[in-house]
Order: sequence, then structure tokens, then C-alpha cells
Amino acid sequence: MKKSEWSDKQLEELLRQMPKIQDDRNPRDIYQNLSIRKNKTKQWLLPGLATVAALLIFFILVPKLMVGTQYSEDKVSQEKSSTGQDMQKADQNSKPALKKEDNSSKARIFSSAEKIETLKTSIYDEEVGKGKVLTYWIPDPQAQILVPVSTVVKNTNDKTWLELFTENMVNLKEQEWGLSEYYPLNATLKLDEQNKAVLVDVPVNHQYGQGSATETNFINVLQKDISSNSNLKRIKFSTNGEPGIELGNYGPQEELKIQQQKNHAFFFYYSEGNEIPYLVPSIETYKDVKTALEAMKKDQPSLGLKSSLLPALPINEVSINEKTLIVTIKEDTSLQDDQSTINAYESLLLTAKEFGLEKVIVTNSPLKNIGPFDLSKENKVPRAPNLRTIQ
Repeated sequence: MKKSEWSDKQLEELLRQMPKIQDDRNPRDIYQNLSIRKNKTKQWLLPGLATVAALLIFFILVPKLMVGTQYSEDKVSQEKSSTGQDMQKADQNSKPALKKEDNSSKARIFSSAEKIETLKTSIYDEEVGKGKVLTYWIPDPQAQILVPVSTVVKNTNDKTWLELFTENMVNLKEQEWGLSEYYPLNATLKLDEQNKAVLVDVPVNHQYGQGSATETNFINVLQKDISSNSNLKRIKFSTNGEPGIELGNYGPQEELKIQQQKNHAFFFYYSEGNEIPYLVPSIETYKDVKTALEAMKKDQPSLGLKSSLLPALPINEVSINEKTLIVTIKEDTSLQDDQSTINAYESLLLTAKEFGLEKVIVTNSPLKNIGPFDLSKENKVPRAPNLRTIQ
């Protein structure tokens, strides 16, 4: 900067020559203004100093805080790990007890369910009332045997058995029951009451002449359907209204006699997916009930039939008094009140019926009851086997 050319004396003289300036303000006002400016300076300065101090403290403490935080996190992690291990050990120690409790619970449920399922599988007089019993014969999936399936129709509306039979065969659930899909029949069925016959009319393109097994099943199904539901003696065939039917191996057929077949033994047939067996009559017939019961103690593997008496109902001796079958059980036998024993007892009742008997009594049963049957008294034979509800 260039040095001033004015001397102090010159400057003093110049100031004296300048006009006089007078301040009319009150001294208090001047002091107050000075105080305010001083306070403003302090108000600005103090926060600034506080900020600087805070920053200094922050930079000093942050490393220590970070070390402390890391230590805390490690400690918490270690505690969690320790706690998790303790819980895992406790869980492992408690698992056997829990598993045992669950199994016993399941066992109780199964036992309860098993008790509920101990039911009769056949149809008896008290269950029919004013209804009508219908029996349908359905081939098994291998077409080796015919399985009788029965139902009770309540609303008969004064219809004939054949009308009810035809109406309800569309409601059968063969596949659901583990059997072959066979109904409704591809034929029109009508009663000829005057000639005690059933008229069977098939269409020209019917499938019942296609192969020996198909023809045999068709004839057997018709015979068993009619004989189980009526006392009619004949079947008259027609094709599209014209007399006769062509059945290949049987040749042309116009009429077929219905034979009432009896003297069969009843076995167990287990269809796929079903734990309770069907009660199925044997193809073979027997000379008397004792011979039939002996046959029921063995399986018939070629037909997929199982023994219906052993091991559930080991029969020792049988005798007949009028229309009652008298049975003794082998000594030291422990009968079980379960579904298998009920099924075995029903096979006994159905076989007795095959030989014209009306009642069965077990003279030395170790149990008074099995399911709904009171073994201390005579029990009537069923009306029909294998009850299914279709209505």
C-alpha cells in the first residue's frame, strides 16, 4: 500500500474544519445497543465452541465406542449360540417323550376308530322295513368271480322289483368299490309275468358276444341278478326287437332257463384299497354245510379268495336242529371283538342260509358279544350280503 502524504498535524487541522456532528441519542440507548451486539457475538460464539468441543469428544470416543460395540455384539452372539445349543439339547432330550406321547395318542385314536368300524356288512330284516332289497352281481377287475352287492331302496312307489332294479343300476359305483365298471346293462329289461320270464332286448351293436369271458359273465350276471331278486325261471332274448341273440360260443339263443343255485360257501374277497372284505360265494357247491365250512378254512388263491373263518373264528363242531345251525368253537380259543371276527361270523351266517337254515347259535363262545351280535342267543341269517348305499 502507498504511504499517506498527510502529516498528523495536517489531518488534525482538516478534522477541525469539518462540520460539527452531535449525537442526540440517550446514553442508555447507546449502551443497550452495545450490549445487544455483545450478546449476539456471544450467542454465535458459544454454539460454535460447543460444536467444536463435541467434535473433539466424538473423535476421541468413537474408537473406544466401536471396540465396545464389537465386544457387545460378540458377547450377544456367543450368548445366542450358547442358548441355541442349550435349547437344542433340551429339545433332543424331550423328543423321545414327545414321540412316545404322540404314538400313544395315535394309538388311542386308531383304537377308537377301529371300535367305530366294527359294523355288520350284510342286510338284515330289521334294516329293510318297508323298503326293497336289490342285489347286483358285479365282476371283479380280473373277471374271475362275481361279487354280490346289495342295497335297500326305500321309496318303492309301488314299482316292480325290475323297474327299481333298472332305475338304480345307473347309480352303482363299481370302480369306487374296487370292482369292474359293468352297469348299467346295455339292454332293455321287461317283465313277462304271464310266462314268469324276463325279456332281455339288446341293440344290434351290443358287446356281449365279444369273447368267451364276456359272454359267460353276461349270462351269469343275468341269471344271478334275476334269481337273487325274484323267483322267475326264464330269460327271453331279442335283438333290436327280433327274437334271439348271437353269443358266439353259446350260438344263437332265444331262451335260457334260470337255475336257483344254492349250497355255496362264503369266502373273503379283498378289493384294491379296501380293508373290509366282500363276502363272496364260492363257484363250487358242497353237499352239506359241514363240508362247506371245512372248505372255508382254506384260501382259494386261483380265484383271489381268502379263508373267511381262520384265524378269527376257529369252528370245531357243527350240528343242525330243525332250521338252526349249532356251532362250537375250539377249546382255549380267544375270540376278538373286532371287524375280522364280525366278517367271519357273517360268512358263517350266509353259508348257513345257502343250505336253507334260518338261525345260528354258538354254544361255547368266550365272548358274549362281537360288535352288534349277541352270541348268547340265536342270530337270524342275513337277507343279502355286502350292503352299499346308492340312493
